[in-house]
Amino acid sequence: MTGTVAVTGVTGELGSRIAARLAEADVPQLLVGRDPGRIPLLPGAEARGPAAYDERDAMRAALEGASTLVLVSGRPLGRRLEEHATAVEAGIEAGVRRVLYVSLLGASVTATYRNARDHWLTELFLADRGIRYTVFRPAFYAPTPAALADDRLRVRGPGGTGRTAFVAHDDIADVIAAVAAADADTRHDGAVLDVTGPESLTLEEAVSQIAAATGRPYGYEPETLEEAFARRLRDGVRGVQIESWLSWYQAIARGDLDTVTDVVPRITGKPATPVRDIGWWPEPNVAR
Repeated sequence: MTGTVAVTGVTGELGSRIAARLAEADVPQLLVGRDPGRIPLLPGAEARGPAAYDERDAMRAALEGASTLVLVSGRPLGRRLEEHATAVEAGIEAGVRRVLYVSLLGASVTATYRNARDHWLTELFLADRGIRYTVFRPAFYAPTPAALADDRLRVRGPGGTGRTAFVAHDDIADVIAAVAAADADTRHDGAVLDVTGPESLTLEEAVSQIAAATGRPYGYEPETLEEAFARRLRDGVRGVQIESWLSWYQAIARGDLDTVTDVVPRITGKPATPVRDIGWWPEPNVAR
């Protein structure tokens, strides 16, 4: 029998999909969020909260009764490790025996992408806690270029001609839910699973597929690093925010994420979804 799974980030695009898959599989769940009023109503699921990652007592209460914690990353740059560590420690105190962590492809101490360095720190922390864990490292989300587009549907940045295998939220959710539901299966304990789309694309190719999928005239306009930096400064972007934005493009340009894996078909039994076949796209100008 599958134990109770606690899922965080359930009001977001990824966490909500993971929770929906587990509900379809009749897995008992605790859905944890800062605003219980926004938590989806799903069969076999109990809303827990309010609880934020950095609120140890609230997280401990929210995770009481769970054997597995699906930890969808928090957003604050520079504070992820502290927040994630607090949530994991609260879970252990509440009886959690396994953590499934959503990291990023290429996470390492020397990662080009600023956020991937944050995730690497959480991975190190998990490996040192002495509990069962699995790390999922998705490639960049396929809808992100659409969210980065401006009002003219132009995606501008220093991405060069580097490639990456953009991945669908649905595919990531399918992989994580499959592992979460099989808590007696230890094959993925301690594993780092790189979750990618089926083909490695340049930004120009990916944006072209987004245009075809949406019927809207999205286009990619390459910039030099200096041009991109100056433009974002004029937009009022500063500090780690501008580093995160620029380094997202740089990671692609440098080929850091040019890899395709079989994780999606191997774990779900279904092929990974090409960008052109993804059915959900955010509005432009929502990723800053």
